[in-house]
Amino acid sequence: MKRSVLAACGATALATALLTGSVVLGTSATARPAPEPHAAGLHQARVQDDFDSLGPEVQAAKLSSGRTAHYIDEGPRDGKPVLFMGGTGTSARAAHMTDFFRSTRESLHLRLISVERNGFGDTAYDKDLGKADFAKDALEVLDRIGVRRTSVIAISGGGPYAAELAARAPQRIEALHLAAALPPYGKKPDYCGVPDEELGKQLAPVLADPRKWWAFPDDSPTKQIPGFADTAYEEGARTYNQRGQKADPAPQVHEQKLYCERPGPDLSKLTAPVFLYSGKKDTTVPPSTIDTWRQHLPGKPVVRSYADSGHDVQYRHWDQILVDLAGFTDRTVICVNGHSEMAKAAAAEKLVSGGRATLGSCAWQKTGE
Repeated sequence: MKRSVLAACGATALATALLTGSVVLGTSATARPAPEPHAAGLHQARVQDDFDSLGPEVQAAKLSSGRTAHYIDEGPRDGKPVLFMGGTGTSARAAHMTDFFRSTRESLHLRLISVERNGFGDTAYDKDLGKADFAKDALEVLDRIGVRRTSVIAISGGGPYAAELAARAPQRIEALHLAAALPPYGKKPDYCGVPDEELGKQLAPVLADPRKWWAFPDDSPTKQIPGFADTAYEEGARTYNQRGQKADPAPQVHEQKLYCERPGPDLSKLTAPVFLYSGKKDTTVPPSTIDTWRQHLPGKPVVRSYADSGHDVQYRHWDQILVDLAGFTDRTVICVNGHSEMAKAAAAEKLVSGGRATLGSCAWQKTGE
């Protein structure tokens, strides 16, 4: 008994000595003094108690239809719900590409939700599903996670799906935000007359290389965002290879052909406010589509048009979109005197036109410093 107690005491002393750095293990019986800590000081170092996020986690839900929906639900449970609809050829995790303003999103107490579309990422492909099926699935996911009303932000190819959802359940839309969003109205895209097999051959090389799929022009403001390109490439790889589908173009062909369907849904019962964001340099979803949306939306949408953007307006002005999503629609994000502000719209316009401020967060001005 006495021996075991001594052994235990010895072990405790050894552990204490190791933690304080006063003992060096080895053959020498002489203790060496602990080395001086790094100049930064141990008092400034910290081992965290919680994990840092690596981005949104994709969850799965078995639906009443028998299908499995994959979705993300990122942010506080009591936050303001926002349903994110990414562009064509994106997975549920595409919202991660907006995390360069995660701190802003969190400060605005937004809850970001995204439901994956047919054939992309984790979601199995079914050639018989259309936009109405996605709208139904998205609404069921919202029901599962306890969200009755939500704002919607649709980017690019997410536009036709947002219109479908708004037509199906207008009473559940708090506000509709469309950023460089393709309208399911007006002239059909040029590829609509191309046979599926031929369109698949045209798309195959691009889908196989995410660097081509996500190739923004050299002057794109996305080049200023640290890690944006690599995050986009990872998203492309996930979208077309996650289930081992090896960049099969069939889901992409199917989705693009859904964009050819006319007429688009009737939005006359939508009473929620609508916001349209457009880049004046956009050649993919050109500024003229704003008028197309206007012709099919009830009421008068708010239009935010930017000369500094092309088909990347949703990223360059994601800060403003977040502020709008949070309900501060009378505020404009500007950089003034080296600080980012949410100024009253009239004051912001005066400062920007007078050259004393720039649109958006000061982060856009700090690149290269």
